[in-house]
Amino acid sequence: MKYILLVTVLFSFSANAQQALRFPGTWKGNWKGELEWFKTGTAEPEKINMELRIRAVSTPDSADTWTWQIIYGSEAEDNRPYKLIQKDTAGIHWAIDENNGIVLDQYLVAGKFSGAFTVMNSTIINSYWMEGNKLHVEFYSISAKPVNTTGKGTEESPSVNSYKVGSYQKAVLLRSK
Repeated sequence: MKYILLVTVLFSFSANAQQALRFPGTWKGNWKGELEWFKTGTAEPEKINMELRIRAVSTPDSADTWTWQIIYGSEAEDNRPYKLIQKDTAGIHWAIDENNGIVLDQYLVAGKFSGAFTVMNSTIINSYWMEGNKLHVEFYSISAKPVNTTGKGTEESPSVNSYKVGSYQKAVLLRSK
């Protein structure tokens, strides 16, 4: 009987520990750092303070909802209080709700939280991932209109579109109080 009780307690603890380690649980908190914005054709990046605040929303009907608040510069300059919503039971498909009718689908792939969307003739590819105690952020901005199409349009040489990479942004964020 003691063995069964011990196994049950250990299994319960293990299941709860694994749940706590899942995204976004291990990411919750306030993150701060400097975003470097490299524009194609420029050597030096523009540098902007960046914050990301991830918190569980604590209401009975929001078990799968978190805050995903991005701040560029300061709260007064550029404050984006988004919501992070779990879209599937596996915790792979998520959405960032910008609270203005725009909802961006995101996916957990190879330990990265990533998505892609097109707005105003640019496709944005974003990724967030943890390395140790650092949260890495990366954005690519790519023209939605091809700059070149090559290939012969055959099975051996299909048509291939190439796109201009307009900018690259990266940040390494550290947990703050």
